[in-house]
Amino acid sequence: MINCEFDRRRFLQWMGASLFAAMTAQLSLESLASAASDSPLAAKTPILVLVTLYGGNDGLNTVVPFTDPHYERARSNIALSHSQLIPFTDSLAFNSSMPSISALYKRRKVAIVQGVSYPNPNLSHFSSMAIWQSASLTGLSSGWIGRWLDQQPHSPFNAIGVGSTLPPAFVGVKSVASMVDVGGIQLPSGPVASVLPRLGHSSSSDVALEAAAASSITDLFSTAHRIGPHIPKSPTGSWIGQQLSLVSALINANVPTRVWEVNLSSFDTHTGEQGDQNALLAEVDAAIGAFMAKISEGSRSTDVTVMIYSEFGRRVQSNASDGTDHGTSAPVLLIGNRVKGGLYEEQPPLKHLDVNGNLKVTTDFRAVYGGLLHDVLATPVSDIIPSWNKALSVH
Repeated sequence: MINCEFDRRRFLQWMGASLFAAMTAQLSLESLASAASDSPLAAKTPILVLVTLYGGNDGLNTVVPFTDPHYERARSNIALSHSQLIPFTDSLAFNSSMPSISALYKRRKVAIVQGVSYPNPNLSHFSSMAIWQSASLTGLSSGWIGRWLDQQPHSPFNAIGVGSTLPPAFVGVKSVASMVDVGGIQLPSGPVASVLPRLGHSSSSDVALEAAAASSITDLFSTAHRIGPHIPKSPTGSWIGQQLSLVSALINANVPTRVWEVNLSSFDTHTGEQGDQNALLAEVDAAIGAFMAKISEGSRSTDVTVMIYSEFGRRVQSNASDGTDHGTSAPVLLIGNRVKGGLYEEQPPLKHLDVNGNLKVTTDFRAVYGGLLHDVLATPVSDIIPSWNKALSVH
């Protein structure tokens, strides 16, 4: 599998935001547990979860126009066969690696926004992702969620990225989101399990080091009591699965966070695309299925909206290496129990490509953001995306 891990620190520097990256708070499970206990997110507060697919996911082999003769003709060496498809209309099908998302679509929990990009798409990974994460075609050095953070009362819990590197979208002019590492709560077992809590009892005779050790033990068990029932003892499964497992746990524990971000790399499928992309989509699909199941079991089942996006799609014509090169528009998926599922906007026709042989853009991504800002974050669109007021609502 091609490994195209992006140097997002360089990306942050390129956006002029490296100072904020250095200042990002790395939150512990203890601090998140305290926040969930002391200031839980109010009931029925909408929550946004961003799923970033780095590398340029091939939209045509994700949501497949399988009856269009131009699809097979343009990519005969990577076109999906009928057995690799899950049709959901007379002309469109999901990649068969996506059974969970397909099932959610049948329940009208998935909105497919077609042909998403921006005018004159840039085919550079860094430039295009900078446009997506800043929501600006003119080089703003702040992220769209970061500008939303700038308008909120300060709290390190407002927006949280999972992992170790801050998403540029989460960098504002004066505010910056926090990060949390993937990890479970591992309490001791056996005879030690009954003894260790007693070591957390403080004593007036404790010296500073003994008091700190006692406090640490108490914090561990306090965290396990507050949010431990929601969080796996140790992370398992794919990277995207681990991230979304943690996010679902923290959402169900009522951590006061409005926006989360998780991500997966390696979608730059220039060679051997079919096997690589199918495996990656299977990881994403399984993670989304498990995430939605956990969310649906909790008290916030109708509060969460997930957006799955990539910096661009791929070319219509496959290359000689059984892959595809950088392209333009692709579908964006919006998922949630409050989402009005179905198809939105127009599928770009394969027989009428742009002058470079790429799919035309039928939906500006800023309209998707506009709908999320309005419907999920209750914020005027033009306050966050200057000179833009269009909002595509799927709620």
